[in-house]
Amino acid sequence: MNALHQHMIDVYRAARHGEEPPPPPGRDDLAALRAARDHHLRRSRAGDRSTGCGQGGSPA
Repeated sequence: MNALHQHMIDVYRAARHGEEPPPPPGRDDLAALRAARDHHLRRSRAGDRSTGCGQGGSPA
């Protein structure tokens, strides 16, 4: 089953329960990529070299 099949099942279930259908797969992909890129650019311009996983920056 791919993402489109799962989405169709989710839409069917939402309609049966009178709920709002979920967004289609991939709708927000570009926005998420832009946000990740912008976040990376802001961190690199600020000189922050931390890995983001709590392990500090690059070894000295």
